[in-house]
Amino acid sequence: MVDSVDRVLDQWQAERPDLDPSPMGVVGRIQRASRLLERGLSEHFAARGLQLWEFDILATLLRSGAPYRLTAGDLASTSMITSGAITNRIDRLVARSLVTRETDPANRRSVLISLTDQGRDLVDQAMSDHVANEARLIASLSPSEQEHVAKLLRTMLIALGDVPPGAP
Repeated sequence: MVDSVDRVLDQWQAERPDLDPSPMGVVGRIQRASRLLERGLSEHFAARGLQLWEFDILATLLRSGAPYRLTAGDLASTSMITSGAITNRIDRLVARSLVTRETDPANRRSVLISLTDQGRDLVDQAMSDHVANEARLIASLSPSEQEHVAKLLRTMLIALGDVPPGAP
């Protein structure tokens, strides 16, 4: 069995036999898998009237627990996007009545973003379908293979500096 990355590796091996292109195989496959998975997620959410980034923000608020509220800064760090981008995204979610924005009474320099009932209903409904879609996307791997891939990717992410927000 071969994939499109195998062709690239073969080309490099022919062109530069002095190099070992095997790292390109790992990185290239991770990048391609990421793009294909993102397409599968985006198509799934589009069919439900959501964009991937909208689901990401709404789900982040939902998993934060009641009262389903985070500062804009916490949302930005969780999503790994700039404060300017989070402001634009929050504006769009406010316009759809999925979240509210208010100044934090305990810290006037901070903005609190909260799920509305409509936003919570939408993300609640989307969650079950989302998990089923992700299971479908990785169904070519057995449960033990999925666990092994998750473990390997965790090791790699930590080595690349990926740590949860607020972790030392």
